[in-house]
Amino acid sequence: MSGAACFLAGDIGATKTVLALVTAAGGARRPVLTRTFLSADYPSLEVIIGEFLAGSSATVERATFGVAGPVIDQRVQITNRLWGVDGRSVGAHLGGVPVHLLNDLEALGHSVLQLQEQDLVMLNAGLRDPHGTIGIVAPGTGMGEGFLVWDGKGHRPCVSEGGHCDFAPNNDVELALLGYLMARFGHVSVERVCSGLGLPNIYAFLRDTSRESAPEWLEKELDTAADATPVIVGAALDDARACSIAKRTLGIFVDVLAAEAGSFAVRLLATGGMYLGGGIPPRILGMMRDPRFMSVFLAKGRLRPVLTGVPVFVINNRDAGLLGASQHVLTGHSSK
Repeated sequence: MSGAACFLAGDIGATKTVLALVTAAGGARRPVLTRTFLSADYPSLEVIIGEFLAGSSATVERATFGVAGPVIDQRVQITNRLWGVDGRSVGAHLGGVPVHLLNDLEALGHSVLQLQEQDLVMLNAGLRDPHGTIGIVAPGTGMGEGFLVWDGKGHRPCVSEGGHCDFAPNNDVELALLGYLMARFGHVSVERVCSGLGLPNIYAFLRDTSRESAPEWLEKELDTAADATPVIVGAALDDARACSIAKRTLGIFVDVLAAEAGSFAVRLLATGGMYLGGGIPPRILGMMRDPRFMSVFLAKGRLRPVLTGVPVFVINNRDAGLLGASQHVLTGHSSK
């Protein structure tokens, strides 16, 4: 790779940052180098890039980064992370090359039409409108939502911060959950419930309102864990331990995800399909495939027949966001 002209792509999140060097020859799916960094271990993206490129003789011609947060004037404060990203500063750090920042869901949108059969798990076949709007709901550390619209030539990814809109309960337990979280946070967004940040909130609600008892072993694990979410998910999926509170926590999460995905599909009239991305859905495929998920997704009254025709998929490719950023930088959009 000595002296080779490369493009730099990145998927920048609150939990992890993934960088890749890609070339036109290899394409978006075959980077020449990738590396994952824990975001909390670094003070800035520039420091991460410096470490990533250290010892490399590659010439970076331009860069695209998908970043978890609203991008305004090529600046973004990463949601749920203290440091932000300034595209101009990163460009200067790279020697003055063009740099483009995308919202992480916009980057994921660029990947959707590049995804192959092995990257997807179908939950509902539906009947895809090739020119229809496509929706994306992606719970990871936070809750991301985005969409693609047909512009006459192709599907154009669009940004959204829908995950910060109001959480809407659909049954008595979720209504009580809303009241519990309002007392703690005031405004309760979908992200407060349906995300890696939200799962511990559901767990605390079930425990604190005595709807479920928390086993001592699980409480001990949570006390020492840097991140409660994988502990709760692990306990919920561990049939040997039969942990009722963890299973119910995850069950409420999945119901809320299904309802929110269905609502987003209604708002968009997403006849091009709904895609469930982020880090959590691929980890709980058994629950996503359960008929209950689509039952809750479709429970939209008079709009049920419309939603029945919407194809629904889980994106089962952990590098989909990076794939989207790579596709964007390779097509040269970042130089505009």
